[in-house]
Amino acid sequence: MKKIITFSLFTFIVTLGFSQIQAVTDKGDQVFLYEDGTWKYANDSADTEEKEIPLSNVIYTKNEKATFEVKSTKVNTGIFINPKFWSYKKNPAGEAQEYSFQSKEKDIYAMLITEKINIPIENLKKLAVSNAKDAAPDTKVITEEYRMVNGKKIFFMQMNGSISGIKFTYLGYYYSSEGGTIQFISYTSQNLLEEYKNDMFELLNGLMIH
Repeated sequence: MKKIITFSLFTFIVTLGFSQIQAVTDKGDQVFLYEDGTWKYANDSADTEEKEIPLSNVIYTKNEKATFEVKSTKVNTGIFINPKFWSYKKNPAGEAQEYSFQSKEKDIYAMLITEKINIPIENLKKLAVSNAKDAAPDTKVITEEYRMVNGKKIFFMQMNGSISGIKFTYLGYYYSSEGGTIQFISYTSQNLLEEYKNDMFELLNGLMIH
């Protein structure tokens, strides 16, 4: 039961806020519009200020044990997983996440969010941070960098925050092009990050953009 509750909380954090709408005012300012009628400027948060993002000199590739590809039906991408370690499910149409993933042995979860529209990476980053802060106002960006993952330049971001007393960590890969937008996010509680982060990155590095 504890694992189900924790998973539900993490899922709530990720999906909350995806109903917000990006818009541009008559003065050219970008804003986020919310279902309750409120709005805010897209660059309100200090965490979303534009700055130069470094490119890691490490080359990331999928693990040799990641032999099974979970293919997106929305965009031209897939996630290679180790089927002995990970389980997955296809979510109903209309949900923000196309696929959900879960470790068969550990408290690690992940989700693949795909959209057919092209969202500039800087805007995608702001949206991801804004969504997280809607549910957990203390959310902080811990690390951000570009990485070469299976031959593609991917934006990586780690966010930490808490909700209902649970401290969580998101490790996410973000990519967008004319073919669509991808958010592939793995998450767990902060106290388990050091123990589980290698497994989390092994899953993330299975992202293959065709």
